[in-house]
Amino acid sequence: MASITPSRRDILLGTAAVALAGVAPIHANAQAVRESVPADFRIHNKRIRQSVMGWCFNPMPIPRLIQHCVDIGLEAIEGISSEFYPAAKAAGLKISLVSSHGFANGPTDRANHEMCVSKLKSSIDKAVEFGAPSVITFTGMTVKGMPDATAEQNCLDCWKRVIDYAEEKQIALVLEHLNSRDNSHPMKGHPGYFGDDVDRCFDLVHRMDSPQFKLLFDIYHVQVMHGDVIRRIRSHHERIGHYHTAGNPGRGELDENQETNYPAVMRAILDTGYKLFVAQEFIPTWDDPVQSLRHSAMVCDV
Repeated sequence: MASITPSRRDILLGTAAVALAGVAPIHANAQAVRESVPADFRIHNKRIRQSVMGWCFNPMPIPRLIQHCVDIGLEAIEGISSEFYPAAKAAGLKISLVSSHGFANGPTDRANHEMCVSKLKSSIDKAVEFGAPSVITFTGMTVKGMPDATAEQNCLDCWKRVIDYAEEKQIALVLEHLNSRDNSHPMKGHPGYFGDDVDRCFDLVHRMDSPQFKLLFDIYHVQVMHGDVIRRIRSHHERIGHYHTAGNPGRGELDENQETNYPAVMRAILDTGYKLFVAQEFIPTWDDPVQSLRHSAMVCDV
């Protein structure tokens, strides 16, 4: 019997058919993914110390979010008004990160230095009071006409006015890298942000040369700007003091509609020996935001 060798066209058509056949289940399974999360799911591995960023769940009342975090088994909460810290602590949650001067009015502009120093020191005091390990800081926005080297030095000069106090109080300042590419939503991206290059931010951390000055590695923002997330974690883990999550594109859930392999990223974080917090900072798109939080907690509970 004569053998039949398929043509290149047949092979390509067959490959395309297989690829197309695989597309439908992705969308068809979206509801199945949501329904697969047990309504009573609770974090059980606890190797990743999970927190949640409170602003993402507005307009849910913070006391209700606190209770959901407790029910799901999250260890901590952040990004809420400090007036709710006592309630969170009373419910058994830790405060994983204290806010400070905000991302827009940062130390790139020397006119902001007095405000930044004051707010950072006040936030350090708040972190000590409530047992939080870290206070967030930012570079601020690019100043028109200012050379990059000047903006970098301005940031360093400001942080150096605070770092002795942070070291004395044993509180870490964590510099957050943000993406400047996404202009679709005021919290999905930050066009004009100076610290949009994570390698520049790692360099600033290196130049600060303090055990209490680290990078806040936001996985979503790094993926938007650079990708190569796991390699960067492995290369720079000693300079990372906090992590944030979200799906890309869109800053939604860590579900089948986004591109980052979060279980692999979580395992890479664990492999570095990291012992601090990973905070869920996605903007819920599911009909039930609490179920979406359960799902993302389950994804990261490796």
